[in-house]
This record gives sequence, C-alpha cells and structure tokens, in this order.
Amino acid sequence: MRLFFLSLATFSTFTLPLHAQTGDSIQIVGSSTVYPFVTVVAEEFGNVTDFRTPIVESTGTGGGFKLFCAGIGENYPDVVNASRTIKHSEAEMCAKNGVEKITEIKIGFDGIVLANSKEEERFSLSKSLLFLALAKTIPVEGQLVVNPHKKWSDVDPSLPEIKIEVYGPPTTSGTRDAFVELVMEPSCKDLPAFKEAYPDKKARKKMCHLLREDGRYIEVGENDNLIVQKLRSNPKALGLFGFSFLEQNTDTIQGSLIENKAPNFENISDGSYSVSRSLYVYVKESHIGKTAGLGEFIEMLVSEDAAGEYGYLGEKGLIPLPVDELKSMQERSNTLTQ
Repeated sequence: MRLFFLSLATFSTFTLPLHAQTGDSIQIVGSSTVYPFVTVVAEEFGNVTDFRTPIVESTGTGGGFKLFCAGIGENYPDVVNASRTIKHSEAEMCAKNGVEKITEIKIGFDGIVLANSKEEERFSLSKSLLFLALAKTIPVEGQLVVNPHKKWSDVDPSLPEIKIEVYGPPTTSGTRDAFVELVMEPSCKDLPAFKEAYPDKKARKKMCHLLREDGRYIEVGENDNLIVQKLRSNPKALGLFGFSFLEQNTDTIQGSLIENKAPNFENISDGSYSVSRSLYVYVKESHIGKTAGLGEFIEMLVSEDAAGEYGYLGEKGLIPLPVDELKSMQERSNTLTQ
C-alpha cells in the first residue's frame, strides 16, 4: 500500500480516477477504542491551527473500513481508526473502489480488559477459563457440546457463584476481533475434540472464535462507555472493552487479573499483560493536498506532545510506542506532507 507492507495494487487490475476533490473538514471513522485518542488530538488540532477541527465518528473498526474503502473524494472518509490491522478482504474492497494508496500509522498500544464493579469481588482468570466461560461450544468428556456453564463457579469452583454475564462489542469491533484472537483461539485450537471435529485449520479457527449466543455474552454495540454504564447498573456482570475506558473509570470499576497480571500501564507496556494489541490509523494518500490539513493532522497525532512517552494521550490511557518505533511513525507521517 504504501501501507509499507502491502500494495493494494496487487488486488486490482485497474485504477479509478479521482473524482470529488476537496474536503473542508477531515473525516475520520472507525474503532471505538481509538476514537477517544484521535478525538483529543482533533480538538487540539482545531484549537492551535487554522484548520477546522476534524470530524471523528465511532463506527467500529469493521464498519469504519467499509466506509473508508467505499471510494475516494469528499463523500468518503479520509482516515479510518483501527484496533487491528486491515484484513485482506478489506484491502481488496479498497482496491476495487479505487482506494489504492494507503498509509498505515501505528499510534500506540492498548490492553483489552474484563472489568466489573468495585462493589464485587475482583476476578482472576486464565485464558482457558475465559474460553470455557464464553465459547459457543466446548469439549465435555471428549465431545463438543453447546456451552452448558451458567455460573462462573461451573467453570471453576474457585470462581464466584454468580451467573456468567459479560457485556461486550459486536462482530464489527476490533476489540472483539482481538479478544477472540488473543484469548479464545489459543485456548481452543489445540484441544483434541476441536482438532478431531475440525481437522482443517481455517475451519477450526472459525469455530474457536465463536462466542456463545444464549444471553451470557451480551452485545451492546460499539460504544464502550455504554458497557461501563451497564456495569454500574449491574454490578455482578463483567464488561469487555479497551484499557483506556478502565483508566477513565477507576472510581467505580476494576480490571480482572488475566494469567495473574493486572491490566495496568506497566504490564501492557512490557508485554506481561498478554491481552494487548496495537492501535492504528489508516490514511487515504489520494486525499493528501485535497482535504485541508490532513497531513498536518497525522503529524500531530504521532508527535512527541501527543503520543510520546510524556504526551497528553498517555493521560487518556494510550500506551506509547517505544522511542525508535514512534520515530519511525513520525518519519512515515512526514512523507505525507512532502
């Protein structure tokens, strides 16, 4: 792409001409996890430059790529926020619609947390226990069955004797994508019952990613703040969302330990908290010079003041990139305005 790792031209044998030319405001869609970080920078950008404040919408990572890849010109977003890398199918969709030059910018790291109300006992969970609690099907006595567990104590006697109830994002969410890849898949893919039932690795991966649909895992949309609100009204439930939302609500909620590690800044930074992922923005290169301030905004997004070790995004819960990697992203963003 100039995604710097992939050329979208490989997915398309033709190029559509640029149509609509100039956007008065930068249009940004995508991940609800990345949304608060980009919004803060957008507000700062509007305050300290002569450009308009960018318009940022939280649509979920998958929904954001659908909008971003739909075409070029003023009727389509300039930037998509993503809590995972672009999928092959999304890159193909972009190429089909003439979006052939994209720059990927990593802005930092985030952890995925399972949190509950401070009124209740703090959970300590392993990935395998989470799989047994939330998977659609699990092995019982060597056979795959629809998940029968109704209480956490059914999964493991050491866990609270309360019903399994987890609020979380839908399938369009990058947070959910990352959760099933980091937690569900490694806990499932080598289980004998799954290997026997699904010898094809792709089919097995798909089955390992399925969360239960019997009311124990409850989809509540792309708004992580809504999940936090649900935990306040239902203290015995757990919520699945990004670390930054835990950071903003530590007065009322607490993050569960995963593999005996707390979801905090230090553990996510050093990689010891294993349920963590990188956060990205993808920029439409054909909109540079046509949407006012687009390149300058991306430069501000990965500036030392914003994304550096002591940048203001850290106060919002963003885990900064290592110094060398941030410098690389800054150099990449600078090429957009040259």
